[in-house]
Amino acid sequence: MNSAAPHTSIPVLTIDGPSGSGKGTISRLVSQQLGWHYLDSGALYRAVGVAAGWADLDLADPAALVRCAFDTKVGFRDDPSGELRVLVNGVDATDELRTETAGAAASAIAAIPEVRSALKDRQRAFRQAPGLVADGRDMGTVIFPDAPFKVFLTASAEERAERRYKQLKDKGVSVNLDGLLREILARDARDASRAVAPLRPADDAVRIDTTGLGIDAVVERVLQLVTP
Repeated sequence: MNSAAPHTSIPVLTIDGPSGSGKGTISRLVSQQLGWHYLDSGALYRAVGVAAGWADLDLADPAALVRCAFDTKVGFRDDPSGELRVLVNGVDATDELRTETAGAAASAIAAIPEVRSALKDRQRAFRQAPGLVADGRDMGTVIFPDAPFKVFLTASAEERAERRYKQLKDKGVSVNLDGLLREILARDARDASRAVAPLRPADDAVRIDTTGLGIDAVVERVLQLVTP
């Protein structure tokens, strides 16, 4: 992405929702169908969390985390299979970013107002022609409140835990389903109750419950909102 100031006339589709709701997969597929840019905002927070871990920073030290948010260099690239890879300070940290440890760190970091402020302009800079699909938790409420298209995805906590379990098992990661469910419920509670940018649907967002729905069906419903 270049550093030119993003123009507010460029369309944005925000796709928010809790962990495991399918927003990452859906956002990537929709952005490919539309030929728009893609922002995985959660990856930015996870990247800061991973960088903080590498530097052995205390997650209870806001000042250190704010410095880390400013200093951490994050890049995105597609590998030959089309999968999005995330580079943190030049290192491919994609697999580490997907761990529950990184997710918990991201959730803790995201509750710090100064960190959110540090990352706000970086996220908005992704708004480039011909359009942007932005995936996260506060894309429609805080980062792109003027977006003409907004979606809020959800699913039952049990189904989200099952999805995460299968995803991690397929990657050879040893996980416990009950533990994943507890972590998801705890993260839901943290994200919904934090003082800054709590997880909630934008007032003008279209809500889609993905419980029991296949990926193709959800992608089709989202695309219909943008290209009726």
